[in-house]
Amino acid sequence: MKSAIVLGAGMVGVATAVHLQKRGWSVALVDRKEPGRETSYGNAGIIQSEALRPYPMPHSWRELLKIATGRTNDVRYHVASLPDQVGPLFRYWWNSFPTAHARASAAYAEIIAQAVGEHERLILESGAGNLVRRNGFRVLHREQAMFDAEAAAAEALREAYGVKFSVLTSRELQQAEPALTEGGVGGLHWQDPWTVSSPGALVSAYADLFTRSGGSILRGEAQTLRQCHNGWSVVTETGEIESEAVVVAMGPWSPELLKRFGYRISMVRKRGYHRHYAGGGPLDLPLRDAANGYVMAPMQNGVRITTGAELTSPDGKSDPVQLTYAEQAARKLIDLGRQVEPEPWFGTRPCMPDMLPVIGRTARHEGLWLNFGHGHQGFTLGPTTGRLVAELMSGEPPIVDPSPYRPDRL
Repeated sequence: MKSAIVLGAGMVGVATAVHLQKRGWSVALVDRKEPGRETSYGNAGIIQSEALRPYPMPHSWRELLKIATGRTNDVRYHVASLPDQVGPLFRYWWNSFPTAHARASAAYAEIIAQAVGEHERLILESGAGNLVRRNGFRVLHREQAMFDAEAAAAEALREAYGVKFSVLTSRELQQAEPALTEGGVGGLHWQDPWTVSSPGALVSAYADLFTRSGGSILRGEAQTLRQCHNGWSVVTETGEIESEAVVVAMGPWSPELLKRFGYRISMVRKRGYHRHYAGGGPLDLPLRDAANGYVMAPMQNGVRITTGAELTSPDGKSDPVQLTYAEQAARKLIDLGRQVEPEPWFGTRPCMPDMLPVIGRTARHEGLWLNFGHGHQGFTLGPTTGRLVAELMSGEPPIVDPSPYRPDRL
């Protein structure tokens, strides 16, 4: 029986382990924490089947100036972190020009289109249907120009991919969400995405499916990874384990580990914050407040507010300015109730400069495979890219053309 170690127990790592196991591999899933406790835990809980084009960086000087002067809540930055970020950010900006972005979008759409179907299979097998709703999410707009632009972009997606959405007037939005004090200038209802009441619990359900099928989940330190005569080894709480292959699925921590093996991989690290609120007005579906850069979503622990992107160092201190601003804006929109946690949660999104995840075997090390860099969509894409890398490792026909995501492009 072929053996593999998967490093990283977020959505991407867990799904990779499940798919390898389905193909007859003996798999050990290794992480410092329990499954789904890092970035996969902290998102807005949306399986975004409508997100067929990755987020580009703006090119207009007006938008860039708003970011530079802190006049948008979508993106914040810390000056001290910019020396490490400027190179990857420049490449991200360069790849956001129309030709490069269209090329990235064509590849991105291939994997996003598989997302709901791949999740559906794992949801059924894991018995996690109680966590999932299939009613989409809504967007509230306060500025007519932004509303018109998103509606036009949505129409382009409908023409290209058949994405379903509806345009809502201000009154229709308030009728759909009666707890809102206003409906802005109107909004959108993206109808295809699925939403999850506890992202961490869904990852845990997939992990339970993995262990019920004979897989092992071990606490361990990825930095102990080394090549050995049988392939690869890592030290865990039960001792050193070996396998013929290893998959690095550690999200924002992946490049640091890979430095030890001579790989220099640029990454834009975007931190996000969230907090839950309980005892306020009911919210039916997740709602994105487009003008104020946050999403609020009904969760098991209350209404969760998740923020946009903070550009900071990986070990930078918590600075929830965006969350504070979002909470103030949300309290004018709905009765949020009380804060549940004494301190907000934060985690890091691993964004590649060309906006595509890194999937495939490394060029110089036999048996060293990669599956990371999913940006804002690791929760959405984990089951799809987990299947793709498992197919490649098993010599099966891949679910999509893997060439746009190959590691040697970096």
